[in-house]
Amino acid sequence: MSVEGIIFSNIHDSDISELTRQRTLASVPFGCRYRLIDFPLSNMVNSNIYNISVITHYNYHSLMDHIGSGKDWDLARRSGGVKILPPYITAYANNANSLYRSRLEALKSVNYSLAQMSSDYVVMSDCNVICNIDLNDMISDHIESGADITIAVKYMRLSRTAAKNNTLVFSDETGRITDLLPYPTNFEGYADVNLNILVIGRKYLQQLVLDAIAHGYGSLTRDVLLRSLGYRNFRVYQYDGYFACISSFEDYFANNMQLIENTEMFDSLFGVESRPIYTKVRNSAPTYYSDSSRVENSLIADGCVIEGTVENSILFRGVKVGRGSVVKNSILFQDTFVGENAALGYTVSDKNVVIRDGVVLSGHSTLPLYIEKGRMV
Repeated sequence: MSVEGIIFSNIHDSDISELTRQRTLASVPFGCRYRLIDFPLSNMVNSNIYNISVITHYNYHSLMDHIGSGKDWDLARRSGGVKILPPYITAYANNANSLYRSRLEALKSVNYSLAQMSSDYVVMSDCNVICNIDLNDMISDHIESGADITIAVKYMRLSRTAAKNNTLVFSDETGRITDLLPYPTNFEGYADVNLNILVIGRKYLQQLVLDAIAHGYGSLTRDVLLRSLGYRNFRVYQYDGYFACISSFEDYFANNMQLIENTEMFDSLFGVESRPIYTKVRNSAPTYYSDSSRVENSLIADGCVIEGTVENSILFRGVKVGRGSVVKNSILFQDTFVGENAALGYTVSDKNVVIRDGVVLSGHSTLPLYIEKGRMV
């Protein structure tokens, strides 16, 4: 049995447009030293999937820089490894069909690459899902049940706001899917939530994409899954571990902050010995803490210089906090420079931001302040 992986890097870029103006969602930093693509990549590698295609859209320079040859995920291989698939656009493409907007359109845009696949099964995953899942168990469940498609779901309580950002999956007692409810606007309560991770047979995937091209289908959920429920065997795989979906800038901020506040969440993501989360390794110097520094309840990467106060915050590599400055409830991306006697609260600063001496900035837990990449404030 052979398995390949497909990762969609740009599908949800518009959900957090603040952070995706110059990068894909897949390369958005998360949790002190990771990028969002590290989770699906690590899930696949930990399940012995070493042939992975990453479908891109635009703004994927930082993604290519992060993945590199794939050696940090043991994907620098002569056979297989990780491949970046840019969108295939002909010289005759018009504005309406030149770039994809959904998973199915993304698959159609790389149909030539799909036709070259030779594995038995394919695992597909989005990049807005944060979880540490055993895909081997999911693949085994898919094979044993004889399903055409197996979708990973988690049973959880949803508010109306959370429900409208997810696809709800309904199944019978045997696990066969009976209905799908994409992005409902008036649902509240308990339901199975689609994790945007699925297993499908390679031949069926190729057939499905060719059929979508022939009929002009654009949505995997509405045009394929819902149309085929009556005669295709679509099933659910129940996942009971930690799961978070990044569907807005506020979600992004809240889920990062939960890494500090919720040790159970942190351990379920990064504390599983058999399933570590890998990322690009940088041989930076250890973080320097001066005599005047004070750090509480924070995640701080290597290569930082801390001379002020840091509380309940996440600092990525190379951040400097000057003497007398106070950083609280904030996320500072790589190489952010905070001058002396400055104060930051509920702030997200992108890469290479400079906060000058004495500047005071504050957002709110439900509306964090965002500073664009390379800005001086």
